[in-house]
Amino acid sequence: MSATDAVQGTTGRGLYRALALRRILLLTALLAALALSFAVDLALGPANYPLADVISALLFPDAAELQIRVVIWDIRMPVALMAISVGACLSLAGAQMQTILANPLASPFTLGISAAAGFGAALGLVLGVAIIPAAVHYMIPLNAFVMAMAASLFIYFFSTFRGVTVQTIVLLGIALVFTFNALLSLMEYLASEQALAAVVFWTMGSLTKATWGKVYATFAVLIVCIPFFVRNSWALTALRLGDVKAQSFGVNIRSLRLKTLIGVSFLAAIPVSFVGTIGFVGLVGPHVARMLVGEDQRFFLPAAILCGALMLSATSVVSKILLPGAVLPIGVITALVGVPFFFALIFADRRNSW
Repeated sequence: MSATDAVQGTTGRGLYRALALRRILLLTALLAALALSFAVDLALGPANYPLADVISALLFPDAAELQIRVVIWDIRMPVALMAISVGACLSLAGAQMQTILANPLASPFTLGISAAAGFGAALGLVLGVAIIPAAVHYMIPLNAFVMAMAASLFIYFFSTFRGVTVQTIVLLGIALVFTFNALLSLMEYLASEQALAAVVFWTMGSLTKATWGKVYATFAVLIVCIPFFVRNSWALTALRLGDVKAQSFGVNIRSLRLKTLIGVSFLAAIPVSFVGTIGFVGLVGPHVARMLVGEDQRFFLPAAILCGALMLSATSVVSKILLPGAVLPIGVITALVGVPFFFALIFADRRNSW
């Protein structure tokens, strides 16, 4: 090796270390912002508490006043944690959908998974139909979960057909959106006034019915799926270079896409079955993460998780601020934020490498 090559190698390693340090600092900043948003979310409500009292109640619950401890830990904590877990799940699902489909508009919302969940919930709310009769007490979330998984599995099996491309899968997802939205409209037409109000409220998305059981379930699916994505981070990064290059690196593209799609299905179906339709988190979160840290999955994965969690946590805070004393449906707020970003994506710089 010549002296010039050695200098260039040293310079390259230095630049990589600087870039990696910058990404780590950005991830740390996102984590700090999420912690602050989480604390503010706990502080706001019908009765507002000083941020210092909230932090004290979190760190020293036994020393806090009984009222603050009950409100923070028993009432607001499940909702605040649900916002974080659902945002993380949806953003991670959207990130991996965009990776395996090479499409910037891929997300649980745009591929019909959320619409399928809405139709499943409407079956229970309007017709009283339980897809799993043995669990009639959990009819609404189970109906939503089963329909969301059915839509995901339909996409999965369709993608196994010979000659099916990623563009075909995206078009199939769009067709599912229109199909399930039409079926949902039919349910709304047939519904009574009370059932119609329940369906509309569910499709707007809400965190108000969060429970510790739902929080555990959403965090559990994260804990199960993240190790798989981390283990395949190199292959997923290579996939963003194109199928031909990824194959030349020894990546089994077909197997990777199918396994990733299964994980994404659980990440999207379980949260949506609990909180209703929340759009654009799975679309916006990954793009923000990509702009901050790039395509390297070692940094992109945690960034997407943190961006989605921060986005929904901050949305929960905004929903409490806009109308004091009332909590707006969180799906409405995310749509208001996501639609302008959606248009920005459509008219983005054409030099984008998608």
